[in-house]
Amino acid sequence: MVSAPAEVSERLKIGCPASSSCKILKCNSEFWSATAGSHAPAADDAPEFCAALRTYALCTRRTARTCRGDLAYHSAVHGIEDLMSQHNCSKDGPTSQPHLRTLPPPGDSQERSDSPEICHYEKSFHNRAAAPNYTHCGLFGDPHLRTFTDRFQTCKVQGAWPLIDNNYLNVQVTNTPVLPGSAATATSKLTIIFKNFQECVDQKVYQAEMDELPAAFADGSKNGGDKHGANSLKITEKVSGQHVEIQAKYIGTTIVVRQVGRYLTFAVRMPEEVVNAVEDRDSQGLYLCLRGCPLNQQIDFQAFRAGAAEGPGAPQPPAASPAPPAPDTFPYETAVAKCKEKLPVEDLYYQACVFDLLTTGDVNFTLAAYYALEDVKMLHSNKDKLHLYARTREPPGRAGAAPGPPPAPWPLLGTLLLLALLPALLGAA
Repeated sequence: MVSAPAEVSERLKIGCPASSSCKILKCNSEFWSATAGSHAPAADDAPEFCAALRTYALCTRRTARTCRGDLAYHSAVHGIEDLMSQHNCSKDGPTSQPHLRTLPPPGDSQERSDSPEICHYEKSFHNRAAAPNYTHCGLFGDPHLRTFTDRFQTCKVQGAWPLIDNNYLNVQVTNTPVLPGSAATATSKLTIIFKNFQECVDQKVYQAEMDELPAAFADGSKNGGDKHGANSLKITEKVSGQHVEIQAKYIGTTIVVRQVGRYLTFAVRMPEEVVNAVEDRDSQGLYLCLRGCPLNQQIDFQAFRAGAAEGPGAPQPPAASPAPPAPDTFPYETAVAKCKEKLPVEDLYYQACVFDLLTTGDVNFTLAAYYALEDVKMLHSNKDKLHLYARTREPPGRAGAAPGPPPAPWPLLGTLLLLALLPALLGAA
C-alpha cells in the first residue's frame, strides 16, 4: 500500500471546482484512494507509487479536452510532472488499478481518541440539561421535498437552489429537465460546503453530479483536513458510484447522497440547534429544507395523480400540470403496480412514485422514492413520523412561513362570550 506525499494533498486543494464535463475530480479521487496514508512512500513502495502516478496522468489526458482553463486540472497536471521527477518515475511503465486502498476493519477507526470534545457534538451535550433534538430533510425524484418540519412538497425549482444555509454548512442543488421541453425536473448536481470550524475541520467542498458520485472531497481528501479534530468529518463510500455517507460529528450531522438512475437524492439528519444556527433568519431567503418551496414553485401532485386516474380527458388545475405526459410515460395502472412493489404503504412516498412515473416514464424514480423512505427510516428521530399522508401546500400569503395554528377568530369569540354572559347581566340589572 503506497502513500501520497503531503504535497499531493496540497496541490489537489488548489483551484476551483471542475466544470460538469471536466472529470478531474474523479482523477483526483482515484489517485487519492490509491495512495492516501502517511506522507511519503517507502523505498519498497516506489514502483507502486510510480504506477499510481502514471494512472493519474492517463486519467488527466483522457479528460484534457473538457478541462481546458480549469485551475484544478492544470494544477494536477503540473503536480504529476513534479512528483514523477522527484521520485524518478518514468512516463512509460505499468499502471495501477484504481481504488487500491481498502477500508479499515470495523473498530479500526482513524478517529483520534484525544480529539477535542467540541469536535463531537453529542459528547458536548454531557454538560447540558437536555439531549439534542434531531430533524430530517430529504430531496428526491421530480423533485419532492421533505422539510425539517415534516412538510412534504413537490416543486418545480429548476436551476440552482439552496437546500441548507447556516453557520456550519451550505448545501445547494441544481435541478434540470428530465426530458427536453418538459417542466419535470430532477437533481443533477449537488454541492456541499462544510465551513471551517475551530480546531475541528478546515473548509471542505463535496460535489456530486450525474454519473459522478465521488467518495472524497473536491481536494481528494476523505476527512476534515489537518486539524486536531479532522476525523470528526468523514466520507464513507457505501456502494461505489451509488451511495455515499458523510458524517460530520462536530455538528452531529449525517448526510446521505445517492445516485439512482441518472439523478441524485439527498437526505440529512441534523440537530435543531444547528438547523437554526443562522446570523439573520430574515436574510436567508429561500432555504428549502427550512422554509419549503415558494408557492409559485409548488405542484399539487395529488390533484395531478387524481386526474391521471380518471383518464387523459379529465380536467386538471393548471398548478397540478407541470407538463404534458411524455410519449413513453406509464399508464396509470402500470405506474400504480410498479410503485406498489417497492412501496406497499400508500403514503406520500408511494404517491410521489406514481407521480414521477406518470410525468417522466423513468422506472428508476421508483427506486428514488424507495431509497428516500429508507433514508427517513435511518435518519428521522421520530419513528411515528416515518410515513406522511397529508400533503403540504401553503395557502396564499403563507408560503415560506413556519407551520403553526391558525389565528383565533377573536371577534366571533367575543360575540359568543357576550351572548353567554347576557342573561347574568340582565338579571343583575
